[in-house]
Amino acid sequence: MTGSPGVGKSTLTNVLAAEFRRRDRTVGVLAVDPSSPFSGGALLGDRVRMQGHHADEGVYIRSMASRGHLGGLSFATPQAALVLDAAGFDDVIIETVGVGQSEVEVTSTADHVLVAIAPGMGDSIQAAKAGILEVADIFVINKADHGGAGKLESELRGMLEMGHAAGTDGSWWPPIVRTVAVREEGIPELVEAVDKHAEHLRDSGEDRKRRKARALHAVREIALERIRARFADLDAGDDTLLDTLSARVADREIDPYAAADDLLEALDTTRP
Repeated sequence: MTGSPGVGKSTLTNVLAAEFRRRDRTVGVLAVDPSSPFSGGALLGDRVRMQGHHADEGVYIRSMASRGHLGGLSFATPQAALVLDAAGFDDVIIETVGVGQSEVEVTSTADHVLVAIAPGMGDSIQAAKAGILEVADIFVINKADHGGAGKLESELRGMLEMGHAAGTDGSWWPPIVRTVAVREEGIPELVEAVDKHAEHLRDSGEDRKRRKARALHAVREIALERIRARFADLDAGDDTLLDTLSARVADREIDPYAAADDLLEALDTTRP
């Protein structure tokens, strides 16, 4: 579940979990909140909105701070989703910080990407600029009781039709579901759309492709994180190699590319 801040992602996640439970499906929820770039703290306020599930043993809710990780998730979110899957939850809902022009990492983590939008939250050009047309498996027009919902849906359909021809190659055509999350309207239809997309993934073989893409992404991210950890070890102390190289670049003794090469060479020599 992704989308811009203020469209009602947390409320949608809450009522979506309730609908899954009505269908006797267990639910894990991973709610990612932004961390402060100054203090590093996070409010983790999604549990407040989902406290109606606190006594339900079929629902597990975990709030996670992004800790500066880009992409709308935290570094540990994909691993946490795997843990919940291994624990036997039927459905795992990941609520992102809020998708932007580059924050689309959720596409390499989830089977179904639900992009929530709302009337009055920006024009269609901005929506296309943010890249939501490319990442969405299902569009959710939340707060559909507000004025402009019909216009927003028409604009979305128009942009989708310009992007590719519906159904001509057997590909998935993202449905548009209208909801009013605070009144739980349109939520059963949203679950049906998710289940239909799951069926499409199985029938087309796309589910295996997505699993492979997720594995590739996980391996790459873990490798990069280990490189960052080694970089942090190399950068420990007062008189660091990075400080020395930066000073030389500032004094125009070497260029930034040569400095980066020297730094990577130092990382390679410290490899265990």
